[in-house]
This record gives sequence, C-alpha cells and structure tokens, in this order.
Amino acid sequence: MQKEKKCGRRFSAGLGLLCLVMMLTGTLGMSVTKCQAVEKEEFIVGFDAEFPPYGYRDESGEYVGFDLDLAEEVCKRNNWTLIKRPIAWESKDSELESGAISCIWNGFTMDGREDKYTWSTPYVDNSQVVIVKKDSGIHQLSDLKGKIVVVQNDSSALAALTGEDASKENKALAASFKELQQVADYNSAMMNLESGMVDAIAMDIGVADYQLAGKEDVFVMLEEHLSTEAYGIGFKLGDTELRDTVQVTLLEMLYDGTFDKIVKKWGLESSACLSTEDTKYIDGGSVPNIDTAKLATPGPQNVSGTAVSGTAAGGNGSAKGSTKILGILRQLGSGMLATLAIFSLTLLFSMPLGLLISAVRMCRFPVLQWIARIYISIMRGTPLMLQLFVVFFAPYYVFGISTSYSYRFYAVIIGFSLNYAAYFAEIYRSGIQSIPIGQREAAKVMGYSRPQTFFRIIFPQMVKRVLPPVTNEIITLVKDTSLAFALSYAEMFTIGKQIAAAEKSLYPLFLAGVFYYIFNFIVAYVMEKFEKKLDYYR
Repeated sequence: MQKEKKCGRRFSAGLGLLCLVMMLTGTLGMSVTKCQAVEKEEFIVGFDAEFPPYGYRDESGEYVGFDLDLAEEVCKRNNWTLIKRPIAWESKDSELESGAISCIWNGFTMDGREDKYTWSTPYVDNSQVVIVKKDSGIHQLSDLKGKIVVVQNDSSALAALTGEDASKENKALAASFKELQQVADYNSAMMNLESGMVDAIAMDIGVADYQLAGKEDVFVMLEEHLSTEAYGIGFKLGDTELRDTVQVTLLEMLYDGTFDKIVKKWGLESSACLSTEDTKYIDGGSVPNIDTAKLATPGPQNVSGTAVSGTAAGGNGSAKGSTKILGILRQLGSGMLATLAIFSLTLLFSMPLGLLISAVRMCRFPVLQWIARIYISIMRGTPLMLQLFVVFFAPYYVFGISTSYSYRFYAVIIGFSLNYAAYFAEIYRSGIQSIPIGQREAAKVMGYSRPQTFFRIIFPQMVKRVLPPVTNEIITLVKDTSLAFALSYAEMFTIGKQIAAAEKSLYPLFLAGVFYYIFNFIVAYVMEKFEKKLDYYR
C-alpha cells in the first residue's frame, strides 16, 4: 500500500537538477522521512495501458478496462483512493519491489510466476489463441509450420510456446515456425498481421476478442488453443495483509453480484472464474472471513455463461465507429506539453553542464581529465534507457529511499540532462580546439585575461562552428523524449501508442509523427536563423 504524504507535494516543487545531488548525499531520504504527519491511503494499480479490454486509454483520455473497474469498486468499498498508474511492462517487477505501485492488476498471468508474488485467487481463466487472416489457408495449429508468428514481449503466449513449463507439443510447434517474432504490444502485432509481414499472432483470448471486433471479415481465431492459464492480482511477495483485504472485498463483490455485473459489462462471462472455493493461492489454505451480515441479497457464487460476441459490452466505445480526430488531437496535445517540458528542461540543464564538462575535459589536471573522460565514455557508451532506469531506481535499490511519484519526472530530466551533457561536451571541445592557438596568443599580448580571452574571442567563434552538430543533437532530443515511456512517464508518443491500442488503428501514431515533424521543423528553422545571425564570424 502506498501512502501520499503532504511532504510529497513539497518534494515535487522546484527540485530540478539538485535532486541528483540530494540523492547522492542522502538528503532526499531525510526529506521524505521527516514528513510523517498526515497520510491518505492510496491503492496504486500498475497496469499496461495498451492491453484492452483489461486496461487501456479510451477516446476521452481516461484509463478504463475490466481490471480497473474491479479495482475501482474495491477502493470504493475500502475508502481508498484509486491511482491508475500505467507502467512499462518490462519494469513491472522493479515498480512493485520499490513500492511505486501497490499491485500488478492487468490480466496478469499466474502460471510460471507462482513463487515470485503474493497472489490473489484466480479471477479469470484465460486461454492463448492464434489469430490469422481469413484467407490465409491456416485452419489449425499444425498449419503454422514454416510460418512467421508474432507474440508480445514477456507475454503468456511467448511462455506457452517457449517457456520452461511449455508443453512438448507447443515447443515442437514453435520449433516448426519459420520465425517467432516479438513486439512491444498487441496493436503492433495486429498491424504486422494486417500488412502481411507475419502469418499469425498468438495472444490472450480476451484481447483477441477485442481486436477482432468489427474485423471478423478480415481475421479469424483458430479453434485450437495453445494453452490455458489463470489471471490473478500480483502483490509484493509477503504482502499478505493487503492481498487479504483485496481478496475479501472481491469475494464480497462476487457474493452480492457486483463482480458479475462488471464481468457482463466487459463481455468476459466465458472466462471469469472467481470462486469462494478456490483457495490455492491463499496462505493457510482458507479464504479470509467475509462479513456476510453487511451484504445485500447473495448473488451468484461463480460466473458463467456465454460471452458477448466479438467485444466487450461496455466501456469500449472507442472500438466502435470511426476515429474521432479532434479527440485524438486533444489527447496528443496533452502529451505534447509533456514532451515540450522534457525537451526544454533537458536543454536548460544539459547545455551549460556540457560546457562545464568540456572545460574539465581540457583542464591541466590529469585526474580531472580522466574523470571527465570516464563520465563521457559511460554516458555515450550505454543506452539512454538504461541510464533512466539507474537514475529512477537507484534511490531505492542503492540507498533504500522510497521516492514520490513526481520523482519520475525528475528522473527523466536528470537522465536526459546527464546523457546529453556528455554529447554536448565533446561538441564544445571540438569547437574550442578548432580555434587557432594564435588567437589566444594575440589576446594575451593585448592584455586579455584567460576568462576575457575565452568569453570574448574563443566562445563566440566556437558557438558558430558547433551550431550544425548542436542542431542535430537538439533534433535527436525531440525524438528521444519518447524514451520517457521506460519510466512510465506519459509523453506524446506513449499516449499515441495507448490511443492506437484502444482504437486498433495506426492513425494516432501518424498524427504523433506529424507533431514531431512540425516540432523539428520549427527547431531546425530557428537554429538556421541563429546560424545566419553569426555569419559575420566567417
């Protein structure tokens, strides 16, 4: 369980680049620890926002889905504040371990992960199915021999085909494929299939139903299933107190019929399986006691029936009808503001920091030179995404400090600034060293001090010479802002992907691309004008 503290808002305001210094000296931890006054309980659900119908972004910009509806009802009954937190699926374990989220609740497969989390009892029986084009000639699993099949990264479908617990039949089937490709999300998988780049997709049946809605004349689901597994809510290992509270609330919802209503809303009657009899994942082998005295007339003790054909019954209006361009533009506009913030603050900190590093790199002290060289080598030699992970998770894993949610933004700015400062440092150094040494000697003869020589003679000429490579780096920065998704910070491209997953269309990503092009066009235009202003330095 995550607590929101009053000091969190103070921590959020005005730290900027100083946050890194505080982290290294330990003062960040003291500032968070000191504020224990007023606490408000929050239930923070980590989910993949590109996984309809369990969790996704609808046309109004709200995060909706079957799992989020369940979580919302659980919070309502426990007087908790629900925080819907989209996360990068690859970093879900670090998010949970560091306390950034309370649980992973997003069609989370239990099979193969039994000992890694504290689980609720299963609430959905899920199957892995295969989708192909209707005219593909593929009618059964054996027809996939020699075909290209695509799955999502770290998905149940991938585990069903290649995991340690995969059946011999599935492993043999996977070995017969021409290629088994992995993509980041199911929307990308569907686009690959629709364009003919792959022959089939293996995915969860609930997601498959959603993706097939309105496209039954183009795609078809094979009758044979690859595997079946259970969905549960994953809590941090050992967090049985929170798990039991959520479990009891879910069973109360099952008892009074609320669970059944939410299941029917999303068309998951054929797979919902929450039961008072299932105690496999409850410590001690018994379900926590339910106070039935406070319940209304008992509803069904399990959910069964026929699924709504094709798609969820409610909440997925974005999957029906044409794409609403104005709505998409409005949502992308909010993401554009986040992109602009990352871009502006990164330049604000990285450009002067790069000049400082460049000065250290060229100073007369060998030790400082080597420190600057090592720093530049690390920043340029490792992926920016990895650096973002280090900045974000280091406070917890290295210093044991739990940070507030707002630290994600600071981590993005710190990571980007430190990375781009290394590139700018080398660009500045090349510009400074390209100035003939005779100009320094002439300035010395004329009585200029070293600072005067640098800022009045060397620096203006250096600026002129480095403008083209600096412009390239700035344009690259505009596009690199999309890497903020690694820390679950929703900038424009991330929002575009979420909208595309909900709309089952490439159009939102195309609009996002237009935003990037216009932004970069303006940047290039401004830098070109600035370069022309300095033409007198020829």
